Formats: sequence, C-alpha cells, structure tokens
Amino acid sequence: MKSVIQSGPVSDPAPVTALLKAWGAGDEAALEALLPHVEAELRRLARVYMARERVGHTLQTTALVNEAYLRLVDARKVAWQDRAHFLGIAARLMRRVLVDHARTRGVKKRGAGGHKVELDEAMAVTPAPDVNLLALDRALEALAAVDDRKSRVIEMRYFGGMTVEETAEALRVSPDTVKRDWRLAKLWLLRELEGAQP
Repeated sequence: MKSVIQSGPVSDPAPVTALLKAWGAGDEAALEALLPHVEAELRRLARVYMARERVGHTLQTTALVNEAYLRLVDARKVAWQDRAHFLGIAARLMRRVLVDHARTRGVKKRGAGGHKVELDEAMAVTPAPDVNLLALDRALEALAAVDDRKSRVIEMRYFGGMTVEETAEALRVSPDTVKRDWRLAKLWLLRELEGAQP
C-alpha cells in the first residue's frame, strides 16, 4: 500500500483527515489505520530535526519518532483538523522531545548547559554562531508569548522542514503571510539569541 503522506504536498489528504477525525472522536482502530499513512512523514520530520543535532547525539531518529508517536497517542483528545494540523503538532512534539532530552543531559552534567545546534543558512540573516537548543527554545517561547503564529511558522518550517505551502495550509493563512512571518520571526529570534549570549 503506497503511503498517502510524502515529503511534499499531497494531492489527496482526505484519508488522513478522515482517520484523524475518527481518532479524535475516540476510534482507537483509526489510530492503527493512520500510522502507515503518517509513518514516512514522521520519519522525514525526525530526520530534519536530527540533521541539526550534534554529531554523536544519543537520541536516534527512530527513537525520536517513537517518542513523538507516544506523545501523539496521549494527545488523542485533540480536535484534529487535517494532515497539515497533524504535521504541525508532530513538529512541535519532536521539538519538545529534543528539548527535554537536552534538559536531561544538562542536568546530568550539573547544569553545564545543553548541546548546540547550528542555524542553517536559510535561517540566518547574518552569519550566526552555534545556538544552544535550550536558548533557542526559550527564545521561541518568548516569541510565542508575543506572536504565537510567527513562533509556529519557525517551528513548522525550521524544525519540521515544512514548505511555505504546507505551513500556510496548517495555519490557514496565505503563503505570502507565511513568508512575511518567516522573515520577521528570523530577525526577532536572531536578536533574542544574540542578546542572550555573554
């Protein structure tokens, strides 16, 4: 059976949407039927996240997918809208898994700090130094307090590897709005992260 979800836009997301809605309504069998449709997309999201992690990271792509899946199962009461909404939530959960992992690692090092991730060239307006994942998470949380949509755009595009069109669909805004939010949020985050450095 060919997966409905691929790395780019999907022409017919109806089966995924129907399964998500059935699962949200309490149909546990819908979750089992949904998994084969979304597994490839969850792995793609996890690969995007793990590509930004340090070499030798103790968390592997499969473990990230599994942990995100377990958290998704716990989120069964979400009023799922469609595939794009699902991907946005999955991207956020994967980010939370990595941040929790970094916090645990930092605690084990007695507060020595989290690991570093590099902002890719698409993210940087000017050459930027490595960014601590925990500092980036704090900056995203601060951005969310000021403008939740811009924070979600960064989360979906940068962390989730979603296209402008997929992000626009998930947020129910135009692609031009996503592009504008993307530019402004990058500038805001860079300013926040530069201010947080000693």
